Amino acid sequence: MNRIQIRRADIHDLGLIMPLFDLYRQFYEQASDLVSAKSFLQQRIRQNESVIFLAFDGADAVGFTQLYPGFSSVSMARTFLLNDLLVVSSHRRHGVGSLLLEAAVAHAQSQQAVRISLTTNVANATAQAVYEAQGWAREKAFFTYNFPLTS
Repeated sequence: MNRIQIRRADIHDLGLIMPLFDLYRQFYEQASDLVSAKSFLQQRIRQNESVIFLAFDGADAVGFTQLYPGFSSVSMARTFLLNDLLVVSSHRRHGVGSLLLEAAVAHAQSQQAVRISLTTNVANATAQAVYEAQGWAREKAFFTYNFPLTS
């Protein structure tokens, strides 16, 4: 799979991102909804609210990751939240996820960010192994709390 290419997506890639984003949401037990996925992604891209990288095997989009920019008040610096990462099943365990992570890190470094954070399902041991192999460290000093605003 050394022919995998990673590049930053733009609005013209919406048709390639949508099905991958929809698969990502389905992995987290959400109903398929390509119409809403298109609208959501279109807004993020047009409003410059996220950075999306696509992985290609030839002309086929085989994975993506999406970063959301943020800031750390303590560090007074840019941060990123790596919110989404998906590799299609036919290309898993071939390094595509690692290449996407490398692209995310390189982008964050180019923006002088101090940190990239991510959250994954406790049961997603495969993804955890990829993250840890790339040097990501599981948080041990802080608890994360969420306040649900919708039911």
